[in-house]
Amino acid sequence: MNRGPSQLFGRHHAEEELSTRPDHALVGVIRMPGTVTSPVRSIIRRILGAMVALAATVAIVYIGRDGYRDSAGGELSVLDVVYYATVSLSTTGYGDITPVSDRARLVNVLVITPLRVLFLIVLVGTTLEVLTERSRQAFKIQRWRSKVRDHVVVIGYGTKGRSAVTALLGEGADPGRIVVVDTDRASLESASAQGLVTVNGSGTRSDVLRVAGLPRARAIVIAPARDDTAVLVTLTARELAPKAQIVAAVREAENVHLLRQSGADSVVVSSETAGRLLGMATSTPSVVEMFEDLLSPEVGLAIAEREVERQEVGGSPRHLTDIVLGVVRDGELYRVDAPEADAIEAGDRLLYVRKVTPPQT
Repeated sequence: MNRGPSQLFGRHHAEEELSTRPDHALVGVIRMPGTVTSPVRSIIRRILGAMVALAATVAIVYIGRDGYRDSAGGELSVLDVVYYATVSLSTTGYGDITPVSDRARLVNVLVITPLRVLFLIVLVGTTLEVLTERSRQAFKIQRWRSKVRDHVVVIGYGTKGRSAVTALLGEGADPGRIVVVDTDRASLESASAQGLVTVNGSGTRSDVLRVAGLPRARAIVIAPARDDTAVLVTLTARELAPKAQIVAAVREAENVHLLRQSGADSVVVSSETAGRLLGMATSTPSVVEMFEDLLSPEVGLAIAEREVERQEVGGSPRHLTDIVLGVVRDGELYRVDAPEADAIEAGDRLLYVRKVTPPQT
């Protein structure tokens, strides 16, 4: 179904509105990672804050007690000051029934006032917390957008996107420098729980990608569920970030050339890779286990890349203590059995098998 000019203009206008919004208006679109506090701890913290405010009020009133008068007559005692502070902070004021005996006032201080505090916590605590959280998120968004550089943007947080993030974290990447773009709330919640920055929006929209800081990103991982979506996202990403490293995933091999023409530097065919492993598992399951080990950066062995050391220049990569798989020279990969990899040159990078220390249990 073709869209009319008014529909296209409406969509373009909506996209422009997103990028021109102030930082506080992006709360809910961008979510910054934060610590999760239990409800009990949150209530205890509020009660302690109320007690601090009460103590400060008592001290202030007691210092200036000569300026106060008690309707019952006489000078204000410490108990009178505490009583005055509690009824003032609880905003109950003075009614037609006023406790005048020490016993009644003591009950008001020790029993009634804590009940009032608890009532206020239940009544307005959630609203105040939401307002405070929005202000905190707006401040974090403003600071993040002004400083974010050389980060990684993951577009699509399904199975492939999650695995990509797991690999990045396994290599020591800072979670705060990984941005996830998706429209699924559950996926965004899962990403935020890992300490990742999340952006709620479609990766096909250039305005959403700008909000994710795509023009200043170091690398972009494109992992949507559909191949046609991957092509559109790659085109948009390449236009916004001409120098970024773009890695895209497709389900069918016949779409690889479309991704490369769209600007992807590397394309991974998920269905064929899984199919090969399934086929190998029927005859050589141990080989599949080794592949799984190499692709799991947390334990066992892992494929890594490092710079060439000075004493290694001029030598053969086959003679190193590391198991070298290839040599990266001027951005091009040469397998270890290629003639170009016979001698290591200055500025090369080595692709090798690294031993990973297993996690402590």
